[in-house]
Amino acid sequence: MVYLLLLLVPGGLVAAFAFVGYCFGTLSRIGLRRADRVVWLRVVAALMGAATAVLYVWGLVHLVGAVMDAEENGADSAPLRPCRAPGWEERAQDPGSVVYTVRYLPIRFVCETGDGDSHVTDAVPDYLNPSVLGFALAGAGCAGAARLVSRRPGPRATREPSH
Repeated sequence: MVYLLLLLVPGGLVAAFAFVGYCFGTLSRIGLRRADRVVWLRVVAALMGAATAVLYVWGLVHLVGAVMDAEENGADSAPLRPCRAPGWEERAQDPGSVVYTVRYLPIRFVCETGDGDSHVTDAVPDYLNPSVLGFALAGAGCAGAARLVSRRPGPRATREPSH
């Protein structure tokens, strides 16, 4: 489980750097003054994609910490430390009854008991999932707007006849 999470973290960072590289590469190639509406929409979409990737990686880092804390089998490991919530003392009577699952969309660490009860822990900050969704939707909106604007017929340049 930890290995999969540790593979996703570099992938998300590579995606973030790729989005930022596209953004600054495009603006440096075209120039700030010569960039039209389509270019700016694509650049903003790339920046939103980078923000989405960075926030997602931040959530994965929180999950890695929670998983490593749950996998550590020390004297204070029953019930799992990330699964301790108000009322966890009652669940401590049966130490083998608490297991966990990791959800990637939305990012969360879920503790499940043997009787089917489950709860989402606070291992991932509350602001993270709405922020990831907001940046992803904003980026997709900018990319869609850029596509619509680029397909729309613009003013046609008239050519003067050469004599």
